[in-house]
Amino acid sequence: MEAFNAFAEFQMDVLKEVGNIGAGHAATALSKLLDKPVDMLVPKVRMVPFEEIADSVGGAEQVVIAIFLRVEGETPGNLFFILSLDSAKRLLHNLVGIDVVSDEEYTEMELSALNEIGNILAGSYLTSLADFTNLNMQPTVPSLAIDMAGAILGYGLLQFGEMGDQALLIDTKFLDGQEEMEGHFFLIPDPESFEKIFIALGVHTP
Repeated sequence: MEAFNAFAEFQMDVLKEVGNIGAGHAATALSKLLDKPVDMLVPKVRMVPFEEIADSVGGAEQVVIAIFLRVEGETPGNLFFILSLDSAKRLLHNLVGIDVVSDEEYTEMELSALNEIGNILAGSYLTSLADFTNLNMQPTVPSLAIDMAGAILGYGLLQFGEMGDQALLIDTKFLDGQEEMEGHFFLIPDPESFEKIFIALGVHTP
């Protein structure tokens, strides 16, 4: 979308600030949930075309864990939090104290913990964007899937209908000692939601 390509530096700074504040909210919420300190590094924020989302997480055939939900309200869209299997393992071990035995089959407790972490992250970033834009954005109940990245995105298309052609990508990194655990947060507004978000951020589309 041309409007994205024309983003001025200060406008990207707004999106970066959304990511920073969302990460701070998420770290606080996770700390309370787990009753332990949770450190999150300053996230990298960028816009990516829809067709490059799978490439951002290792390719369409890369098996990943995804928490996905629908965003409702004034600017409907789709939201995905995607983790590699290795990152999910380390996240569960370092944050929750759960050792994953099998990549093939996760226990109900492991899936529940990942779902809750993804839910907290999604809610935190969504709240930050809603606060910045003064737009109403409400998440639906999240779902979790373990599959190839391309299949998960394809399922999202079937579930939620046509998606927008751009995504806001926030690379999220947790820090435990010297070990980093990375996840990828994608917000994909519906086509009709783009202009509302742009206008709210002071960017007027052509």
